Amino acid sequence: MTRTRIKICGITREEDLAAAVAAGADALGFVFYAPSPRYVTPQRAAQLMALLPAFVTKVGLFVNETAPAVRAVLAQTTLDLLQFHGDEDADYCCQFGRPWIKAARVRPGLDLLEYAGTFAGVPGVAGLLLDAHVEGYGGGGQTFDWSLIPQSLPLPVILSGGLHPGNIAEAVRAVRPWAVDVSSGVEAARGIKDAQKITEFIAGVRDADAGPSL
Repeated sequence: MTRTRIKICGITREEDLAAAVAAGADALGFVFYAPSPRYVTPQRAAQLMALLPAFVTKVGLFVNETAPAVRAVLAQTTLDLLQFHGDEDADYCCQFGRPWIKAARVRPGLDLLEYAGTFAGVPGVAGLLLDAHVEGYGGGGQTFDWSLIPQSLPLPVILSGGLHPGNIAEAVRAVRPWAVDVSSGVEAARGIKDAQKITEFIAGVRDADAGPSL
C-alpha cells in the first residue's frame, strides 16, 4: 500500500498542533506571510515547533519574501522544509541551504510540465505543490480541475486547494499524489483548526490509500 503523506498547514495554536500530531500528520505548516489570517511570528512559530516530537516535518510558508527576511526566520526557528508560494524562481528558492517545495497555481493554459521543468534538478527541490489559481495567494478553499495534472511530472506532487474531509478520499484516488496539504478544509474558523475535521481528513486519506484508484 502506498502511503500518502499529509501536511496540516496554518498552525497557530498549541491545541491544533497537538490534534494534528495525535491524528498522524506527517508535517505541519507555519505561515510567514503577514496578510494571512494564519500568520505567525518567528518567535511564536519557534514556541510551537518546540512542542513537536521527532519525525514531524516543520514547514515554513513564504510568499515573495525578501531573502534576508527568510534568513531571519531560519535563524529563529528549526524549520526542516521551505515552501515558496509566490512568484519565486529557482535561483531564489535554492539559496537557503534547506530542502524546499514550490507552489504552482493551476489554471487552464498553464503548462505544468514546463513549469515543473524549471525547478526539477535544482539543488534542494523536494516537490511541486499544486494549488488553485485564485485572487491573492493560497487556494482560498477552492479546488481546481485535477484532470489538468499530467500523468507524469518530474517532481513529487503535493496536492492542495479546497481539500476537506468530504472530498479527500476522492482526490487521493484520482490523483495519487505523493502528499496532500490542507489548511482551511480542517478549520472551525480562519486560523483555528477543528480537531474532528483533522481526524476525519487523515482517515479519508488512509481509506483512499487502502483502496483502488479511480
